[in-house]
Amino acid sequence: MPIRPAVLADVPAMLAIYAPYVANTTYSFEYTGPTQAEMEERFLQYSVKYPWFVWEENGTVTGYAYASPMAVRLSYQWSADVSIYIREDCHGTGIGRALYTALEKELQRLGYFNLIAIITEENGGSRIFHQKMGFEHTMDLPCVGYKFGRWLGVSYYRKRIAEGNPEKAPEHWNPAQWKPQ
Repeated sequence: MPIRPAVLADVPAMLAIYAPYVANTTYSFEYTGPTQAEMEERFLQYSVKYPWFVWEENGTVTGYAYASPMAVRLSYQWSADVSIYIREDCHGTGIGRALYTALEKELQRLGYFNLIAIITEENGGSRIFHQKMGFEHTMDLPCVGYKFGRWLGVSYYRKRIAEGNPEKAPEHWNPAQWKPQ
């Protein structure tokens, strides 16, 4: 399976995939793409507790998916913010579905209950993708981001991946314990 846990050495490839989303679209609300050092810091900060996966074929990373905290307060610890970025020429190939499925299963194993996706207003492809992946549209926040000279909104999507009440906090992620499905 071409899905594996991301490592620090994948940061340049992930950055190359992400940069066009920042520079050319409103799919990310960042104005300028992160530097390699900033992307490495993000990876190191979040991958301690949350899974990051890459899709790699023939030595080339063409997509990645990861989780991060939904919010900082302790009450949110059972919910994870999820994101996915696929190289543009690889859209529609099934890479996104496979990456998100692996991410979801791992987050469920770790003890998370909810996946949250925050999708910018003009990213219709992501809305359709998340709905196909079983996410439900929960709310819209109009005019909360300003990019390329215009105000834009975001939509929140949620997918419940566990039921009942938590018995303990989610586990920290250990990439060595991940097993491909």
